Parts: sequence; structure tokens; C-alpha cells
Amino acid sequence: MRGTTQTHAAYAALVIAAELLAGPLSGCGTVGSLTSKDPEQKARNVASNDPLARPTQVAWTSARASYCGFVFDPARLKANYMASEMQAGNTPEQMEKIERAYDYTLESVTATIKDNLSYCSTERSAAIRVDLNRYLAGDYTPSARLAR
Repeated sequence: MRGTTQTHAAYAALVIAAELLAGPLSGCGTVGSLTSKDPEQKARNVASNDPLARPTQVAWTSARASYCGFVFDPARLKANYMASEMQAGNTPEQMEKIERAYDYTLESVTATIKDNLSYCSTERSAAIRVDLNRYLAGDYTPSARLAR
């Protein structure tokens, strides 16, 4: 990752988000792991049992798919995802944390990749397509991976 002002700003935003997410979910791995200099690495490697794994990975995929020009409705994806979390029985407080994690991840990943003209490689686009199609079908299992 480049050592630019944008990178440092993204890192600062990660620290702030980690503080915002602290509370009932502070015992989970995401809060501490979000303070990495590489939000993409943390999004793809978040533990599947972490309560914020799903919003982190769905938002990560949405940001990447949008940047790479995939034709889908990011707002509809988020709405459908949030509805599935509500249907799963999350409390209003949990829903707020889930939405903040989603929004933060979407914004930070977008900011991190926005100037990388070679980001959308064939391999990366194929990996994004697999995850995006799964999410659009309603399967939000946290297992997104970056093409190697």
C-alpha cells in the first residue's frame, strides 16, 4: 500500500471507527483488527465468528464492485443485507453497530482504492464477481477473499 496522505487519512479513520464500534461488540476481533493500515486485508481476513464479519465483507465487496464497474445497485444490496440482519433478530443497538461497520468499510475501502488504476485485474474482478453474486442472491456468509 502506498504511503500517501490518503493512506494516513484512511488509517486515522479506521482508528476512529474502531472507537465508534467499541461497546457491546468490543470483545470481538474486528474492533482491534480494524486499526490496520490495510482495510482490504482486514476485511478479507476477519474471523467468520466475528459479529461484524458480514457487514465488513459485504461492504468491502460492494465498494470493490462499484469501483470496478459491476452493474448492480449498491443501495439495494445494503438494504437487503440490513433487512437480513434485522430478520436475524439483532437488537436496535446491534443494528446501529452493524450499519456503522458497513458504512465505514464502504467508505474506507473506496478511499483506499480510488486512485489505483490497476486495481481491477482479471483475477480480482473474478473474485469480486463470485462474492457479489453470492451476496445478491442473499447469502451473506463471511467468506470473501481477494484473488491472489
